[in-house]
Order: sequence, then C-alpha cells, then structure tokens
Amino acid sequence: MHSNSEHWDNIFEGSDDKNLGWYEKDSSPTLALLAEVPNLQDSRIFVVGVGTSELVGNLLAHGVRLVLNDISAIALNRVKQRLGGKADTVQWLCQDISQPILTLSNEEQPEKPVPMVDIWIDRAVLHFINEDEAITGYFDNLHSLLKKGGYALFAEFSKSGASKCAGLPVNRYSVEDISARLGSAFHLEQSFNYNYTSPAGHPRPYIYCLYKRVS
Repeated sequence: MHSNSEHWDNIFEGSDDKNLGWYEKDSSPTLALLAEVPNLQDSRIFVVGVGTSELVGNLLAHGVRLVLNDISAIALNRVKQRLGGKADTVQWLCQDISQPILTLSNEEQPEKPVPMVDIWIDRAVLHFINEDEAITGYFDNLHSLLKKGGYALFAEFSKSGASKCAGLPVNRYSVEDISARLGSAFHLEQSFNYNYTSPAGHPRPYIYCLYKRVS
C-alpha cells in the first residue's frame, strides 16, 4: 500500500480528533521511553506522522526543537491552529515518509534541507506501510536523518494486533522485526507491550521500543 494523502485528508476532515481510532489523550507510553534519553531538552525531534497528536504539546513543554511531518495537510493545519503562536517554533513537513525526504518547503518557510535529528518518533506510521520497497524507503530516511548517538522510538501494532486500521491493511511487528530492519547500527535500549484502547472501546495491542544508533 502506498500512502495516500487524499485518504488521510478525508479521515481527518470527517472526524473529530477524539473520535479517531488512534486518538491518545495520554502520551505516557511514549514519554516513558523519552525519559530514557539523556539531555532530552537539547534534542531536535522528528515526528514522522504526527497526525493531530496531543504529544506535540508535551514535547514543546520539554523545550525541544520539533520537525513535524504528516502526509495529511489537513492534520498539520489542525495542529498549527491548536498551537497558535507556538507553531512558528516548529519546522513543518508534509510528505510520504516512505519516499525520499529532501527539503522543507511550505508557505511559511523557504525551501531548505531537512536537518539531522537526535530523535525519530513513530507512533502508528510504519505499520501502515506494506510494500517492501516503501518500507525500505522509510528506513533509508531514518538512516539519513538520524544522527549517530540518536534515538529511534517506535509504537506499532504488535503481532497480536488488528490486521486493518483506518480501512487499510497493516503490517504487524515484533521487536525482532524492527531490529532486523534497523540493522547492526542500532542497539535496543528498551521495549514493552502496551494495550491501547481506542475511543470506540476496541483493544489495540502495540509494541513500543526504543533504539540508540551506535554507528
């Protein structure tokens, strides 16, 4: 499945944030892993599919620099409106994360290279990428943008998770699957299983894991 901006625009346009199947008011699982990162406040963080996540406010409260990406311009505009003046402190990107990411470019910012980052955060993006070429493209971007000594944080559907979400088929992951994709340049720092409950009350088993890039 190639990511489709129109599909995601329709989902965000047609639903209130709190009714989205992945809406998460409490970002504590992600924040628990970020607490393991030294000098978090000095980090530049790339959120690869931010959607309309409440996590953004938590991250800004830590004083970090943010690069926020999503394939849906509608989702990004909703986050910008919520942030108000703080939106000017964020670098914005609206691209398919499985395709080569070359430059930041939008109405507010002149075109310029995407900066190298200290932390890569993916909550529920990778599992929507199904074609092997697209998955390879995703990890090529990760290797290109994440600094040596940086951290990659994943939250994906686990092997016991649902086979579809948002009307799309998904890949389900184990820690071993993600480790194999990352390769020997990354060391697993921590992982855990997490049972997320959707706004509709459906259980969604996730795997959370944090890696450090060692070479």
